[in-house]
Amino acid sequence: MENKLYLAVDIGASSGRHILGWLEEGKIRLEEVYRFENKLHKRGGRLCWDMEALFSHVLEGMRACAKAGKIPCAMGIDIWALDFLLVDGDGAPLTDPVAYRDSRTRGLPEELDRLIPPEDLYARTGIQRMEINTIYQLAALQKEQPGIFQKASRFLMAPDYLHYKLTGVMENEYTNATTTSLINAREKTWDRELLERLGLPPHIFGEPRMPGTALGGLLPEIQQAAGFNCQVVLPATHDTGSAFLAVPALDEESVILSSGTWSLLGVENQEPVTTEASRRANFTNEGGYQYRFRYLKNIMGLWMLQSLRREFAPVSFGELEQAARAAEAFPSRVDVNHQSFLAPESMAGAVRDSCETTGQQVPQSLGELAACVYHSLAACYRDAIQELESLTGKRYRRIHIVGGGSRDSLLNELTARETGLPVYAGPTEGTALGNLLVQMEAGGEFSGLLEARACIRESFPIEIVNFAKEEGL
Repeated sequence: MENKLYLAVDIGASSGRHILGWLEEGKIRLEEVYRFENKLHKRGGRLCWDMEALFSHVLEGMRACAKAGKIPCAMGIDIWALDFLLVDGDGAPLTDPVAYRDSRTRGLPEELDRLIPPEDLYARTGIQRMEINTIYQLAALQKEQPGIFQKASRFLMAPDYLHYKLTGVMENEYTNATTTSLINAREKTWDRELLERLGLPPHIFGEPRMPGTALGGLLPEIQQAAGFNCQVVLPATHDTGSAFLAVPALDEESVILSSGTWSLLGVENQEPVTTEASRRANFTNEGGYQYRFRYLKNIMGLWMLQSLRREFAPVSFGELEQAARAAEAFPSRVDVNHQSFLAPESMAGAVRDSCETTGQQVPQSLGELAACVYHSLAACYRDAIQELESLTGKRYRRIHIVGGGSRDSLLNELTARETGLPVYAGPTEGTALGNLLVQMEAGGEFSGLLEARACIRESFPIEIVNFAKEEGL
């Protein structure tokens, strides 16, 4: 009997890829069939995503599967959080897909504080305060286009829109919806009182659907364009939600670090933590698969290194790492979560300005800049784990790193040194794997998440980096 194929379309802020997965002799096998670039564009003075170009790449990757004679029985798309479109009754976009890195939300948190006190908002949603959050994007849209919500038929987050383009079915997937700061963490649905306070029409927000929900087959025109039909199954469409599922082993003494453009560091909980201490520490409770909660801190992540690499192009990631190693003694550090690093014209300039402002040695070479960022990231991970231990009353003994950043040996080493904890690095395709696991469980390949995670442990190599003082951790 032929192995059933499943297709994960994993789209990040800088690139996307189509990865086929299947079970073979008890192990998960992966094959990348298509890769494409993604970048922001200026439109109407705003930083926007090109959603139609992204969808054309989704189709092109599907055609690559058909051309190779490898037809998936199911597929699903995961993507970043926060960003959305409003669509009319015909499903046509009413708004540009403005990116979270755009400046339109500047000052909006303080404006909304008068309407919704931050303590109240956090107690309801459990989502950390970030100026880029969807709730503030919606407030910015209200100011820019009064009356736009009266014209809207549905609110769709970025992956919801792409799934709609495939199937003609409009659904709001739960894990991505929770990042909006509009989902009540305990009721696990849209907070109607919040929507009313904000003047947002409740009817445009569909009941959140859990990962594993089948949307049905492809539209006829999509079948013709792709060369096949298959079921579309909602994964955890928030890429971090998918990445957390790919951790090969998990217990109460483990911290998870999903390492990519953003670094998401935290743990899995069965219930949200919405205490005032948690709010002040700016930890978030993002909804996960089977109503788990990812209790974590968002950290700027590899975006800073990616930006330096583009600025000094052509520079490979390997060359960037080597340059940082050569400048390892460079002493300056920056707050990687500072607003100035979100979307600067020059990342090198932003790092230099930060060092000068704080009275530190200003990095000049690429190696000094990279070393500053690498060491600052590792120090931020250390501080976040210490905060996490204080908030949960637990001691953590190991760090599981998944995602593309798990390949960065220097960052893994610095993280182990700074935290004093052993680092278990891999699998690198964490997000795509988590996407595939949900599809495979829905397809009857696994009896549950425990079996799926055990299969990952047997299927992929895990590198262990251990500078801990205690042995046997």
